[in-house]
Amino acid sequence: MQILVGLASVAVVLQGISYASWLLGPLALAMMIVVAVSPIPQWLRDRGLPSWLATTVLVLLVYAVIAVLVLVVVVSIAQLATLLPAYAERADALVAELASALARFGVGADEVRAAVHGLDFGRVVGYLLDIVGAVGTIGGGLVFLLSLLLFLSIDAATVRLRQRSVAADRPELAAALSGFAHDTRRYLWVTTVFGFLVAVLDAIGLLLLDIPLPLLWGVLSFVTNYVPNIGFILGVAPPALLALLQGDWQLMIAVIVLYVVVNFVLQSVIQPRVIGDTVGLSSTATFLSLIVWSAVLGPLGSVLAVPLTLLVKAVLVDVDPRARWVDALAGAPSRVPTAAPADAAEPHTEPPAESAEPAEEKGTTD
Repeated sequence: MQILVGLASVAVVLQGISYASWLLGPLALAMMIVVAVSPIPQWLRDRGLPSWLATTVLVLLVYAVIAVLVLVVVVSIAQLATLLPAYAERADALVAELASALARFGVGADEVRAAVHGLDFGRVVGYLLDIVGAVGTIGGGLVFLLSLLLFLSIDAATVRLRQRSVAADRPELAAALSGFAHDTRRYLWVTTVFGFLVAVLDAIGLLLLDIPLPLLWGVLSFVTNYVPNIGFILGVAPPALLALLQGDWQLMIAVIVLYVVVNFVLQSVIQPRVIGDTVGLSSTATFLSLIVWSAVLGPLGSVLAVPLTLLVKAVLVDVDPRARWVDALAGAPSRVPTAAPADAAEPHTEPPAESAEPAEEKGTTD
């Protein structure tokens, strides 16, 4: 019964977060950015800069990085919207080839029409133009995010004093939050470094393959690197389709091979081993967190899935010794404590000799 009540409570809380995702999503993003870059102002203060100047440098640095990323994305999407109409004829030919292939495999005419009905190339161009036209709305959300970053960065200057105050009353909570900040910071920095390497290598490879807008696809690879498990697929699909429109199947396969060699090796082989030991989450827990937070916060939830899961784990699990069993189920194998064998923990002892005497007396009596 308690489990059912707990699950119902979780569902209600997640539903409430989903309703307020317009506020909580940017707030979570701003908080994670501040957590990731919080050592920078402390490093500047240790070298003699006053606290207000160190905070100002941090805020301006974050603002500059966000502004450059937004500018690159907006300009690239505008270029893509003007570039795609040139491939309209090629797209129609590919759709016709697809319809013929489906018909050869025995798919009926009605099914073929239903399958290719949604492949409207003009609709894709219209979506891109709508995105460019919505820059004003995006700019409003960006101003909100930048404002949150400013205030959180100012408050971060006194986080050590606040942490000591919390530790005086709730040492478990202070230790859990400190561990969350440490693990999240390492996760974000490792993911950022891997994402930058992936973005640079992908962009260079696409440039050598003469794929249009390699800078845009490099930025996309960088962003999707924060999406666990499926980020590789999200990053490779657009440039692969563009390669198919520009050239042929061989060029598309070349793009996919490029992404497999670069992204799969770095993201799916090397990075999970580093991050698995860093955040202490199993692959299953990471994938489930991706599904849950994407459903609650939308696309932003997929990017913040791991940090938000670490925050929930710190507040609900790490502070309560009775909930430590969750680590054994959702934690990475390297962090699961190994229990001592039962034989070693409780050595086997022979029953006392007195227990056999009644049986002997009973046998004698009989």
